[in-house]
Amino acid sequence: MKSVVTQIGEMALQFEEDHVIVFFGPKAPNELRDISLIHEPTKGVFDGSLLLPNHQLVLGEQVYDITRVGSEAANNFEELGHISVYFTEPPSEILPGAVYVKPHQWPDVQMGMTIEFR
Repeated sequence: MKSVVTQIGEMALQFEEDHVIVFFGPKAPNELRDISLIHEPTKGVFDGSLLLPNHQLVLGEQVYDITRVGSEAANNFEELGHISVYFTEPPSEILPGAVYVKPHQWPDVQMGMTIEFR
């Protein structure tokens, strides 16, 4: 599944210090658009079936290994296009919608960049 970033919220990239990016599909609530990257599938619907450890998240040209996934992340992604991606080591307990990746390098976020799970 691929999607494309269609909007970068005004405050979405201000969470670099916290090492987290919030993704939402086009039906994101207005109050969360400012802190989110809004993205839309290039075809079909959101598919969280590959949102699993030992798979990869590709943001543009940057490839990340998925290390941990919260219990609701796949469902949230399929329903709302929503996940919170953390570029850090996961704590012992993670939030239900969290996805942890490595390397712990902040991505170069661009309008029109693709998002893919593989």
